[in-house]
Amino acid sequence: MLVLAKSALALMVAFVISVVFGLILIPFLRKIKANQKISIFLSEKHKKKDGTPTMGGLIFIIPTIVSMIILILMNKLEWTDNLFIIMFVFLSYALLGFIDDFLIIKRHNNEGLTEIQKLIGQILIAVIFFFIFMKSGRQPVLDIHTLGIKINFGWFYGFFILFVLVASSNAVNLTDGLDGLAGGLSAIAFLSFGIISFGSYWIAGSEEIGIFCFILVGALLGFLVYNSYPAKVFMGDTGSLALGATLASVAIITSHEITLIVVCGVFVVETFCCIIQMIAGRYFNKKVFLMAPLHHHLEKLGWAETDIVKMFLVVGTILGLSAVLFAVWL
Repeated sequence: MLVLAKSALALMVAFVISVVFGLILIPFLRKIKANQKISIFLSEKHKKKDGTPTMGGLIFIIPTIVSMIILILMNKLEWTDNLFIIMFVFLSYALLGFIDDFLIIKRHNNEGLTEIQKLIGQILIAVIFFFIFMKSGRQPVLDIHTLGIKINFGWFYGFFILFVLVASSNAVNLTDGLDGLAGGLSAIAFLSFGIISFGSYWIAGSEEIGIFCFILVGALLGFLVYNSYPAKVFMGDTGSLALGATLASVAIITSHEITLIVVCGVFVVETFCCIIQMIAGRYFNKKVFLMAPLHHHLEKLGWAETDIVKMFLVVGTILGLSAVLFAVWL
């Protein structure tokens, strides 16, 4: 019961701070014209969003940091090695995304960091994460605890971690195309991993990881007050890269890398749609989808943006519940 009380407190504190911070940040972003150009390939409905401020990921990033400090000072949260590693990933990928968004705003076009520059940054952070993670005493083992399966990857585990972090950060980034979609799915994913962390008793500091997840859920719910349709602000790469990489780091640290695929099933499908579209176009000069990722394909078919988001959130909720049942109770 104490854990539930701490989690509820963490969620509420982060939510309130996020909502208040949004009231301050959004007018500031409008004032400095921190907006991103809408792609010419999107529908007329999307073009109406041109001028909406980006870099809104700060609305849940800053409150997450502040909430953690408050809870630590209240002795409701203990600072652990695992929390340090997760926060390193969270803030490093947020900084990378911030640089990308800043360049887009400064140049008044959609040309921020190049894809290569962004990838190098993602890989560098993932490599540092791996060495810190291994220094903490963890073994290069893929541990599927629920099934009692352990696979020793040796040094190949480093490449595995690199792939998971980079793929997850990009997957959330690709899904961030409709109002409330990436934020809503991320909130569901972190809520799922919060519960899963509390059940991962064999991991040192699992309770603190769970509370961190609930802090981020609260901060994301506060962000969604402004990002739900019609969005007053977009999270930008500042938010999407940070969310995806942090989900991956939580999954890796709690030994639930396989569970991550289930929890983030919608992100995975969206990413595969982009990969399939790219391969079909490059090698066969054909289009499998009217537009990738899947949410834009459904828009081209005539689906309303809000209906797509609702459907994806329902699917995300079902996947999250399934993952919790598999990882904790089965």
